[in-house]
Amino acid sequence: MALEGQARADSARDWVPSRVIIEGVSPEVDGGRLPIKRTVGEEVVVSADIFTDGHDAVVAVLRHRPVGSAGWAEVPLVFLNNDRWTGRFTVTRQGWHEYSIQAWVDRFLSWHKELSKKHEAGQPDLTSELLEGATLVREAAERASGPDADWLRERARFLAGPESQSARAWAGLDRELVERMARYPDLRGLCVYDKVLSIMVERERARFGSWYEMFPRSAASEPGRHGTFRDVEARLPYVAGMGFDVLYLPPIHPIGRAFRKGPNNSLTPGPNDPGSPWAIGGPEGGHKAIHPGLGTFEDFDRLVAKARGLGIEIALDIAFQCSPDHPYVREHPQWFRHRPDGTIKYAENPPKKYQDIYPIDFECDDWKALWAELRDVFLFWIDHGVSIFRVDNPHTKPFRFWDWVIKQVWDKHPDAIFLAEAFTRPKVMKRLAKGGYSQSYTYFTWRNTKWELTEYMNELMLGETAEYMRGNLFANTPDILPEYLQVGGRPSFMIRLVLAATLGATYGIYGPPFEHCVGTPVRQGSEEYLDSEKYQVRHWDLDAPWSLRDYIARVNEIRRENPALHSNRNLRFFHVDNDAMLCYGKSTPDLSNLIVVVVNLDPYHTQSGWVHLPVHDLSLGSGPGETYQVHDLISDARYLWHGDANFVQLDPHVSPAHILQVRRRLRTERDFDYFM
Repeated sequence: MALEGQARADSARDWVPSRVIIEGVSPEVDGGRLPIKRTVGEEVVVSADIFTDGHDAVVAVLRHRPVGSAGWAEVPLVFLNNDRWTGRFTVTRQGWHEYSIQAWVDRFLSWHKELSKKHEAGQPDLTSELLEGATLVREAAERASGPDADWLRERARFLAGPESQSARAWAGLDRELVERMARYPDLRGLCVYDKVLSIMVERERARFGSWYEMFPRSAASEPGRHGTFRDVEARLPYVAGMGFDVLYLPPIHPIGRAFRKGPNNSLTPGPNDPGSPWAIGGPEGGHKAIHPGLGTFEDFDRLVAKARGLGIEIALDIAFQCSPDHPYVREHPQWFRHRPDGTIKYAENPPKKYQDIYPIDFECDDWKALWAELRDVFLFWIDHGVSIFRVDNPHTKPFRFWDWVIKQVWDKHPDAIFLAEAFTRPKVMKRLAKGGYSQSYTYFTWRNTKWELTEYMNELMLGETAEYMRGNLFANTPDILPEYLQVGGRPSFMIRLVLAATLGATYGIYGPPFEHCVGTPVRQGSEEYLDSEKYQVRHWDLDAPWSLRDYIARVNEIRRENPALHSNRNLRFFHVDNDAMLCYGKSTPDLSNLIVVVVNLDPYHTQSGWVHLPVHDLSLGSGPGETYQVHDLISDARYLWHGDANFVQLDPHVSPAHILQVRRRLRTERDFDYFM
């Protein structure tokens, strides 16, 4: 239904207090102060409680548009139950969008409902009702124009005319009259929701993608040499061959010499130890400079272009902190906190001390210049072809800074994507997402049991949080070697890969340690890697026979080929009668692509159980003996399943998971069976 703008304007002149109430609008983040998030092509489903006094009919519309557009598109809201209404629309381009709701008491529909009841009841005298209807239609004709106005005037004359009561009643109940009257509603008493709500519409990569993290300095083809951007360029076919969309590089800037850390975070580095890339800044420059051992800006620009040619985007780590040797320390000492003796305070997380890092004081007197400079760091790298940023520890910087800087950048460059590395308290993580972060690291890394995974994924992907927060399910990071990977051997890496890649539309791994199944911590009880790349250069044999590269490549290929796995909001868990096994599925809205995943969560032992699928809900049939085919996309095995309960057994040392594409049974006229 589309409302005529002129009718709305005319009715507004005769405004009367509205009898309609609009409340309980969803989605609405923090009372409408902050936006929800979508990517191009996604739906926005809006619901609200809308009602009036008495029994009159209410009509409501959902209005939406890109910010800056002159007019609104309108979608009718549909009544659900208990005064709850809903409507939906699809966002089709990047940028800021907005939406709101309007509703009114529809005098004509109220009259139509009353006439229908009285006519069906056989009430003998409907004269007064028909005259009331004639008046309403005549008024609508005054709001209309062209053929509609003429048609409505004629219908008003007929309703008040000498024809039989039965004929006039049928004319009043005519569907065409209802449709034409809907075009020219009487909007006196229009209720306009008092908030215009915002949508941040991003590109698809903000929703769907696979990330691969690697240290450029460890990319050399031979041991004992510091890697360069040219070495990373040579490794691009390896990353592309595994099917990754994003290659994420830790900080590529000069590294400070003062208080440099040695291997395994020791305080006694040797003269050739490279230090931590997160101790940013040296004589060669700071956040807008490149470590000289990696190459030049020309080399970096070439790497970005070569990656793009293979379908890979380069993501950079942005860590707003400085080594004592950073130019900011010398040129802008007011940007840092000082002790009473005048020295600058280094970072601490007691009992840990980070003498090689100075935190920035976002509340200093010169904060405006500081904030502008940090914004310009993003803009600088965008000018070099980077549009994806993983931000280090954003939860230790002010929320208001992120609200401001992300909007500043995104308004100019809506392709920009921001990933929050914030392993912190839930409300803090959520507030960062509300403030504009496209994605966030999650607690998935530590969720291992069936109950933990089910509860957390339902909260993250199906609850209110999903309106503004997108999880990036990293299976490991340079900072986090989970205990599960330390003790579970090769099967544990395969299990966590399948979970991350199919539970989430976006996931990541830190390699090569992940594909090489590296699980040795620096000490028992620690999540730090032994001989971590954070503090030293490593060399990796990419052709090691134990590598999971082929398995990873197949899982990523499955993700790309199945659109059901491109979304988070369609996740659904299914029952399996074994707590060591997890079963869940995703499908496209039309059920044309249905994926069911069964995972053995036990990396040591074979597990089995009965998987129960709601065959009727999934359009797989209704009878207990209905047959359908499931195709394991990992092993290429095919199975005929019957009804809603089927047996599954998984040996983690062979294949700990099924990724099943469900094919429905079709019959031809000759009664041959096909599956699609």
